Amino acid sequence: MAAFVLRRPFAIASALKQLPKAAEPTTRAFHTSPVKQQLFNQRSSTPITNALSKSRQTFQNAFRRHESSYQGIPNPTAGGSLGQRLLYGGAIVGGTMVAANLIFNRETREDGGMPPYERSYLNETFAHTGLGIGIIGVAASALHRSGWSYRLMATNPWIVMGVSLAASIGTMYGTFATHPDNYVQKYALWTGFNLAQAAILSPLFFMQPAILARAGLYTVAMMGSLAFVGATAKQEKYLYLGGPLLAGVALVAVSGFAPLVLPATAARTLMWSERIWLYGGLAVFGGFTLYDTQKILQHARLAQAGRINKDVVNESVSLELDFLNIFIRMVQILGMQQRRK
Repeated sequence: MAAFVLRRPFAIASALKQLPKAAEPTTRAFHTSPVKQQLFNQRSSTPITNALSKSRQTFQNAFRRHESSYQGIPNPTAGGSLGQRLLYGGAIVGGTMVAANLIFNRETREDGGMPPYERSYLNETFAHTGLGIGIIGVAASALHRSGWSYRLMATNPWIVMGVSLAASIGTMYGTFATHPDNYVQKYALWTGFNLAQAAILSPLFFMQPAILARAGLYTVAMMGSLAFVGATAKQEKYLYLGGPLLAGVALVAVSGFAPLVLPATAARTLMWSERIWLYGGLAVFGGFTLYDTQKILQHARLAQAGRINKDVVNESVSLELDFLNIFIRMVQILGMQQRRK
């Protein structure tokens, strides 16, 4: 279970620690001024519009850490038509799946393919994963429009991290501990887990919608291709990755804490910790997608044999965490590229 704790997305709490000092008076005035109620009830007023722009810029600046150390990558879709962009997106998804299959899937299954019960279990798990991500996206958007993101950014990042971890871990363990036959409690706790993720990720909506859409597309392409490899590869081929991935995610989690504890003068250390968190995290959570897919198929076989209960809700939680951690890193990478244009 330690892997689930370490796979919590720490990006937003780390980003909040990086807010420019010049933004603090605006945020505090926002939080304590007499027009506080107007912030959430009359968002069309001029002060609120100015504060919105400042808050958005503040959050976007939080993703600018050490970006000068990276080389710019041109965007081939800039200025293209909608058809060109859709073609480009489809090429990314298809190309990623083909490349991943050629690289990782040299040994395919030797048992005649995936049996129907495994296919059904996997499909139900991914359906719940998609539903959970949808709940997170809709809830995060609603919270952002209600003004939650402003209050979150005005709060101490350590408090944000502590409360979010407590809410996420509490609802997650409650979901795991609930028997799958207890539908109401099971889905209530699972929904609470998704809402906890939405509450901490809502400031991502300060980013441009185009960046969020592209990040979502790239995340789906990456996870879809790796899940396809895991589903069609030889049985239990990637289950050995559990131990190394746990060590890797621990390193990534520690690097994510670096901006919270290291002084700003330790620029070189912060730069390397950022690279480990960003690109090392992509590799680690890509590996977790492979591992989790094969673990789901193993659980399908055990459930078919009557050794464990069929529980697709529990299975979907790990895939949701993989998606969120990859998505956050994609947003940061694309945000850095956008600002270098």
